[in-house]
Amino acid sequence: MLLLQVHRAIKELENEGRKAAAVFVTSPTYHGICSNLSKISKLCHSQKIPLIVDEAHGAHLGFHPQLPASALQQGADLAVQSTHKVLSSLTQSSMLHMSGTLVDRERISKCLQTLQSTSPSYLLLASLDAARAQLSENPEMIFSQALELAAEVRNLIKEIPGISVLEYQSFSSFPMIDPLRLTISFWQLGLSGYEANEIMCRDYGVICELVDTRSIAFVINLGTSREHAQRLVSAMKDLSATFLPVQGVEESAESSNCPPFVDSKICLSPREAFFARKKRVNIRDSLGEICGELICPFPPGIPVMIPGEIVTERALDYLLHVQMEGAVISGASDPLLSSMIVCGV
Repeated sequence: MLLLQVHRAIKELENEGRKAAAVFVTSPTYHGICSNLSKISKLCHSQKIPLIVDEAHGAHLGFHPQLPASALQQGADLAVQSTHKVLSSLTQSSMLHMSGTLVDRERISKCLQTLQSTSPSYLLLASLDAARAQLSENPEMIFSQALELAAEVRNLIKEIPGISVLEYQSFSSFPMIDPLRLTISFWQLGLSGYEANEIMCRDYGVICELVDTRSIAFVINLGTSREHAQRLVSAMKDLSATFLPVQGVEESAESSNCPPFVDSKICLSPREAFFARKKRVNIRDSLGEICGELICPFPPGIPVMIPGEIVTERALDYLLHVQMEGAVISGASDPLLSSMIVCGV
């Protein structure tokens, strides 16, 4: 999210005679790209607007000079972190951090009471405390080894023919990229991200963080050893040696098949769609109908269509494309996507 985008959104509301209740920013992204939260927070606070940051992939930020500053360090009022993603707590455990006086703490507490269980998992709570204790032992140096490994792996992979690494220069409008995230592209080898992921998982035991049609993202963290890093580099070298002689290194003119989220249109609320009458139609006959189920390629696990959304040609083409590339379709009653449940309203 750019400062200009936030400023424009606030101004648009002002022109309509309204004021933003809050500004919500996701930083870092899955690929580690960080927004300039310091400037965004200053803009928000100048108008008494709280800044809420989805920092799911940034629980480690601010704990080493080479890492970007955390959301709270940059002035955010609320920051939500999925502690289990990059630190050592158990899966499903997360933290909500608060700072400043713009947000009513008592109101936040009451809102949480309406959502949270009165019988929390003490395993999850204990793991959060253990992750906190681990950081507190050596907060400025605990990520030193992981950062060294990430830099070493990045430099080695950049030398492998047919494989490219996402670099900061590609996103010069943003202040930093998390150096522990490695996003690798295999298009010069003629491989989709799904195909490369399947080979690396099956033949080398290498598990990625995120896969899409053209790339794979890996995370180097506190549990990554030198043996893990060497196995990743060896797998990349073998992929290059196997597929580069066949495919060559000419740039592909194939479409990037970007996810079809820009032109999405909601016709019914999820609740209305849930209770609406349903019918099953052929996948191509679903075009223009109201989707009656959640359809989600996995990985990465981000829904392309949700109940109540109009089925578009772009969405159908994308779903069929990623399925052909090797993605598993989750949520659909017909995982082969020969048919779809639509609302019969």
